[in-house]
Amino acid sequence: MELKNRSAIITGAGKGIGKAIATALAEEGVNLGLVARTRSDLESLQASLASTYGVKVFIASADIAVKSEVDQAVSTLKENLGSIDILINNAGIGTFGTLLDMDHEQWESIIQTNVLGTYYVTRAALPTMLEQSSGSIINIASSAGERGFATGSAYCASKFAVIGMTEALMQEVRKSNIRVTVLTPSTVNTELASNAGLKIGDEDRMMQAEDLAELVLAALKLPDRVFIKSAGIWTTNPQ
Repeated sequence: MELKNRSAIITGAGKGIGKAIATALAEEGVNLGLVARTRSDLESLQASLASTYGVKVFIASADIAVKSEVDQAVSTLKENLGSIDILINNAGIGTFGTLLDMDHEQWESIIQTNVLGTYYVTRAALPTMLEQSSGSIINIASSAGERGFATGSAYCASKFAVIGMTEALMQEVRKSNIRVTVLTPSTVNTELASNAGLKIGDEDRMMQAEDLAELVLAALKLPDRVFIKSAGIWTTNPQ
């Protein structure tokens, strides 16, 4: 896919992986619709990317766990962008504890954001791609969606679900020239990993958000005839 002048919506764009992906796409000349809960983060990034790369950048603050907020955000961004060529479902949360120690509201919140949030955003954006008969959806999951680990029951369940949803949707829309891919990185040096106490060893050897952004670009630039079901990426300093 030629990326210049395409339009992309990115969730969780205010910081970490989402911010890195937004920067990488802006450098390629992609016009952006950025979604996050904290508007001040979006406003800062909007000004920086627009001035540095000369692309159009529109923002919408929304909690992806709330369907009405998602529908409004995607509708507004689509109207401003004119099309939705790329959707990056990146927003997600993670807290960790044993199944009995974690409060049930916390457990449910992770599922609501990581699974239903990804579903809400995809459901809002997909009709536009179907009308265009083109598009690319990339869901950011985790290696935790491929194997479980102690204290990760909620997070692992959510990422297993995202992988399954991705594989099913890929089969549904591939004949409409829409690619759906899931990326399954191991631990990335982000605020989420830091808050969860997942950082280990030398941080310089850990995967950085910019590394994952490079994989997103590579997946988007593949010839239209190529479909990748999933792609993993591992740090040299694995958990």
